[in-house]
Amino acid sequence: MKKVLKIIAYLFGIVAILIIGSLAYLQIAFPNVPDPEPLTLDYSQERIERGAYLANHVTVCMDCHSTRDFSLFSGPPSPGTLGKGGDRFDHSMGFPGVFYAKNITPSGISDYTDGELYRVITTGVTNDGRAMFPLMPYLYYGKMDPEDIYSIIAYIRSLDPIEYEVPDSKADFPVNFIIKTIPTAATPAKIPDPSDQVAYGAYMVNASGCIECHTPVNDQGQIIPEFAFSGGREFGNPDGSVLRSSNITQDPTGIGNWTEEQFVRQFKQYADSGYVIPKIPRGDFNSLMPWTMYSGMEESDLKAIYAYLKTIEPISKEVVKFTPAGSSE
Repeated sequence: MKKVLKIIAYLFGIVAILIIGSLAYLQIAFPNVPDPEPLTLDYSQERIERGAYLANHVTVCMDCHSTRDFSLFSGPPSPGTLGKGGDRFDHSMGFPGVFYAKNITPSGISDYTDGELYRVITTGVTNDGRAMFPLMPYLYYGKMDPEDIYSIIAYIRSLDPIEYEVPDSKADFPVNFIIKTIPTAATPAKIPDPSDQVAYGAYMVNASGCIECHTPVNDQGQIIPEFAFSGGREFGNPDGSVLRSSNITQDPTGIGNWTEEQFVRQFKQYADSGYVIPKIPRGDFNSLMPWTMYSGMEESDLKAIYAYLKTIEPISKEVVKFTPAGSSE
């Protein structure tokens, strides 16, 4: 019996050593991305304006990096908070830890070089070598044209500085180690010619990260490729209610019956001069989709996105968009 116990203890010891060794290897070898480039960008007005368009209406960086007012429909950014950061994402929303959007005004990024900003946006690795949880969709931004990323950098450098200290994000075990393996080197691509509507639309869909919210995820929080754009991804609210993303495939349960005009109008209605953002009572349905931000997208860009989505394989799936807190459904 003593011999058996010794063997078991020996095996446990080997397993423990292997686990500790593996964790040590992850700690040392990852994240594995190239060093930042020695960039010095020209912050021209043209570049700043392009960056403002992208950050507010396409990549919608300001969606997470500002304080959203969810007393109003679609949670528009509160005045005076642009780039301030502090948005919290935690267990109540289904995240494996507590994560915060950083302050990206000049006060928050003053210790970053242009090259370090490019690397963190496109690979998710900070200037002190830490890997970020992919709450910021850096895996998509890493596929964008570098000129667009440079424009975003120029724009956030031009924001009004806001002194605001954001807490550090903390991932649960073992996600805190898994995160280190997620960043990869950027694989940038040039913006397609807008005359090629489908290719240009694919670029805009990637930049907007549409697939990330409009695709269900597995138990590890990874999107399920075979259900791309079919909606149904759940987003829990602190009050216990649940929001789900829409099916945007070409099935009739999605947007298969929508015309281009209907698709564009769905966005642009929120930019109409007569539109007043309605108040939403606590506990009622409110959209996470930042409609008021996406409404500023150029019609030609929205039409290109529609053209690309027309090529997406139809998936039949009815989505219950909202389950109130306490509902048994």
